[in-house]
Amino acid sequence: MITCLRIRKVALLIAAVLLLGPLAAAEDTPATLQKVGEAKLKVLLWSVYTSRLYTAGGDYSEGIRPLRLEIEYLIDVKSDRLVDRTLQEWEAIGREHPEQANWAATLRELWPDIQAGDVLTLELAEDHSATFSRNGELLGTLEHQDFGQHFVDIWLSPDSTRPELRLALLGKDG
Repeated sequence: MITCLRIRKVALLIAAVLLLGPLAAAEDTPATLQKVGEAKLKVLLWSVYTSRLYTAGGDYSEGIRPLRLEIEYLIDVKSDRLVDRTLQEWEAIGREHPEQANWAATLRELWPDIQAGDVLTLELAEDHSATFSRNGELLGTLEHQDFGQHFVDIWLSPDSTRPELRLALLGKDG
């Protein structure tokens, strides 16, 4: 009787390790980057998205790599609307680049329509490549040296149109 009980406990322990092991590993993957801050965009009464910024040291300065920006959408958004909004934000913060039209065309190809609950992630590597994924599924990479900084400037530049989001993402919201 005692032996059967011990065998069951060991079997349960092994099952727990096997089942929880992959979950723990998945959670550890982002652990190489530390959260800098988190912000929620609200427009009037509607929550649009929650964004999170991660860097290796847990703080942000312009040009820092690696960097990850996650945007968890709380509403459905068409991909064309996301690209148009990106272009509008660049204009509003005074970011111009000769490649912007090409970047916009590439984003229209990469980005799918977003459903509430989707997480769109941008990862900037030390080689300055910019990789997008949705819900962990790779969408594609832009290799242009300047794209990544231009994109994150929408949220992180002192010129951002949403200074309260910027402060929260930088971990300085009060």
